[in-house]
Amino acid sequence: MRKSLILMTLPIAACSTTPPAGPLPAPPQAEAPAVVEAAPAPAALTYPQTARGDVVDTQFGTAVADPYRWLENDVRKDPAVATWVAEQNKVTDAFLDTLPGRDILKKRMTELFNYERVGNPVKKGSRYFYQRNTGLQNQSPLYVRDSVNGPERLLIDPNSFSTDGATALAEWVPSEDGRYLLYAIQDGGSDWRTLKVLDVASGKVVADEIKWVKFSGLSWSKDNRGFFYSRFPESREGQDFQSLNKNQAVYYHRLGQPQSADRLMFDRPDKPELSNTATVSDDGSTLVVTSSSGTDERYEVTLVDWQKAKPTRRVLIPGFTHDYSYIGNRGSTYYFQTNDGAPRLKVVAIDVNAARPNRRTIVPEQAETLSGSSLVGGKLITSYLKDAATEVRVHSLTGARERVIELPGLGTAGGFSGDLDDPETFFSFASFNRPTTIYRYNVGSNASTAWFEPKLLFNPDDFAVEQRFFASKDGTRVPMFIVRKKGITGPVPTLLYAYGGFNVSLTPSFSATRLAWLEQGGAYVLANIRGGGEYGKAWHDAGRLANKQNVFDDFIGAGEALIAQGVTPKGGLAVQGGSNGGLLIGAVVNQRPDLFAAANPAVGVMDMLRFDRFTAGRYWVDDYGYPNKEADFRTLLAYSPYHNVKANVSYPAILVTTADTDDRVVPGHSFKYVAALQNAHPTGNPQLIRIETRAGHGSGKPTDKIIEEASDVTAFMAKFTGLPIK
Repeated sequence: MRKSLILMTLPIAACSTTPPAGPLPAPPQAEAPAVVEAAPAPAALTYPQTARGDVVDTQFGTAVADPYRWLENDVRKDPAVATWVAEQNKVTDAFLDTLPGRDILKKRMTELFNYERVGNPVKKGSRYFYQRNTGLQNQSPLYVRDSVNGPERLLIDPNSFSTDGATALAEWVPSEDGRYLLYAIQDGGSDWRTLKVLDVASGKVVADEIKWVKFSGLSWSKDNRGFFYSRFPESREGQDFQSLNKNQAVYYHRLGQPQSADRLMFDRPDKPELSNTATVSDDGSTLVVTSSSGTDERYEVTLVDWQKAKPTRRVLIPGFTHDYSYIGNRGSTYYFQTNDGAPRLKVVAIDVNAARPNRRTIVPEQAETLSGSSLVGGKLITSYLKDAATEVRVHSLTGARERVIELPGLGTAGGFSGDLDDPETFFSFASFNRPTTIYRYNVGSNASTAWFEPKLLFNPDDFAVEQRFFASKDGTRVPMFIVRKKGITGPVPTLLYAYGGFNVSLTPSFSATRLAWLEQGGAYVLANIRGGGEYGKAWHDAGRLANKQNVFDDFIGAGEALIAQGVTPKGGLAVQGGSNGGLLIGAVVNQRPDLFAAANPAVGVMDMLRFDRFTAGRYWVDDYGYPNKEADFRTLLAYSPYHNVKANVSYPAILVTTADTDDRVVPGHSFKYVAALQNAHPTGNPQLIRIETRAGHGSGKPTDKIIEEASDVTAFMAKFTGLPIK
């Protein structure tokens, strides 16, 4: 499934990309006090003066004030915005310096991050490629082995890309024979990529370089002579980080040639809003192009005979009505994962050479939600979400179910990629209390062995993970995971996290920053609210467009249930969400400021009337609607965080976090929102913003920045929920 355009970002207190662990002493006494007193409000802060403009837009007869429109300007280009950012950070930094326990948390998080982490290997030819982090490296280097258990060799160390650690190794794909490695460089957290190629045997970077790549698949031709990628036209000067992304096209690059000689394989100049990404079919004969107009899984699939002098196209799946995600093919039989007639998805096969190709169901829709499929070792492997935890099944190519792969417990498994004729594959497994372990799996023998296990000096069994369900406002049954130290029975300060959008499913993951909170006696809760994909299309549809209020009701319902069930005391609930989850936090804080003690809306979409005017924002209309359509406008205005900040309301303590180089959700969203908060409520609980430099939307963020930000946010949450840091 294509998630590159989605507003997903890494939760600060639940980062799953760098699964942490490390040396821990015996946990302190697990029993917590029955009542936790929230910290008293601090003395009033003096915020920087933010100029208010007189901008008023009238839409559908409604006058909408936008006094902070000027804060949308690019901080790199507008000295006034840059000065505002510096002044806000000065006030925030001074406040954060007073927080008790921040240094303790930073030290502990650093210790917890300092352990070896390895990603799933990718096998090409006889070589195995994987990333490994020794512990505190800002970026994870890429290694290769010439045999599965042979000695490793360093290929790329992204820590050498920049002095501040903010330039990352992003996507990477080895050629089919393992001779070359195509890789992407991401600078300062930007979505833009620069592609380069490395000769694996020599370790040298060849001359090929590709620019203006964003939201792209990367796929090698089977002859290993070149690769396919998607790019946008070059931006106007100075507009790289704000202009709308349109006219994405697919190109073929032949090794040894300049980018200017790359062959256009697919474009849609008649529909410049489309995203177009490509992958080479398993037999190498065809380019499978998937086109979409937004973040919704509604695709058109085109087969391109790319080897002809003038590539020819044939639309296989027309209409932009359903999710058709290419899994692989054997000859003319192409396998797709789809929600066509199956809200929780199924697998179909299509004979593309048939005069009238039909879609034959291979694995019908199940009670659980199908989250991924792959063809490996002559089998079809499917991953399902069973109440937001993973279950993996093995089928014959005709769809007959043969077995369930045994997993270590309740958690999240990922991987299972490989070759249709090779039984070897790898998968990862992690949970809230267990860091990522990599397993080698033989499809033919059904044998799993641990290929990499992190070395831990703490006992994961000291932490309890349970799943509960609660009734939302309309009676909908919603699941949530609760994580605490074993032995805690009374209410304790609790951090509640959710996302609630874009068909994204949140599943169990491990985090060092979250573990630091748990060690101190707090609880962590992940709510699987509507808008996500945990229960298929119906669950997603129930939390978007005109139904978006259900997302906020679910989250508020989770908070009320945690208090009613004695998990957290009144005055002890902190809430956090990132990106679309940042919007969630902004909205629920406006709607129920009395329910929460502290809030961290991170890189959020806060102006729901102008989100579609910047970078990737135009894609998000599938979930949010169109601000220029009256019905959508009225829905959006009703919950837009920026527009619903009210004067004379006692808001909880709020720490907004964003980054000056975020070109997914431009930081102007957060700038305008916090300016409105400070103007509406200049006394009482702090309304602060922490603005990171060269950190982007979340991906590629260096370890030291993750720790710095997480210790600031966690100390802030602890202060206002009454969690003592020892």
